Amino acid sequence: MSLLKRSAAIGAAVAAFSLTLASPAAAHVSVNANSAVQGGYAKVTFRVPNESDTASTTKVEVNLPTATPFASVSLKPVAGWTMVAEKAKLAQPIEAHGSPITEAVSKITWTATGDAAIKPGQFQEFDVSIGPLPKVDKIVFKALQTYSDKTIVRWIDEPTTDGTEPEKPAPVLKLAPAAATDAPAAATGPTVTSAAADTKGDGNGTWAGVIGIALGLAALVLGLLAYRRSGAASGAQPSGTPAE
Repeated sequence: MSLLKRSAAIGAAVAAFSLTLASPAAAHVSVNANSAVQGGYAKVTFRVPNESDTASTTKVEVNLPTATPFASVSLKPVAGWTMVAEKAKLAQPIEAHGSPITEAVSKITWTATGDAAIKPGQFQEFDVSIGPLPKVDKIVFKALQTYSDKTIVRWIDEPTTDGTEPEKPAPVLKLAPAAATDAPAAATGPTVTSAAADTKGDGNGTWAGVIGIALGLAALVLGLLAYRRSGAASGAQPSGTPAE
């Protein structure tokens, strides 16, 4: 029995140690979006967890790629945080809505004020609207996380080719390919609409049907009257027949 208890204790210790090692890797800055399609616009959310046990996160910097810049960048206010969007000159101008764009947002900085810093065991989310999205399969956003003890964690490692996660992975947003052109409408739609239009427009056919029904009823009534008269006439005694 003692051996079983000792084995269980060792197993629990190993599990706790493994969880401790895995926690920092799972606590990196990430980016997510409900929908991110090439050529479209998206609201992306940068999630920043605090992985320190003693310090709070006071500043978050996110770098936007200048090789595939965004013509439109809008920031959603976060209570207790100031935000600054810095622009940079583009080496190659882009076009948006028929107008050339020579500079675009290259970095966004959020800084905590008062007691708004991300404390140990907490996380904060920062929403940004961006677009049009480039025609690539993914976008890498390099981020810096600053703590109240002056520690700076650089989430700047790009994805590896072998699929393993780097030590300090940069947030990566995967993009879906643009949808194909919409398929033509089903043939049943126009057919139903056309039939309904014909029924409404052809009033002569409706009146002809009503008149035909009325004439049929009149003929039926006349036929019944004629039948009753013929029956009454056959039941009467012929004139000129002598009585017995």
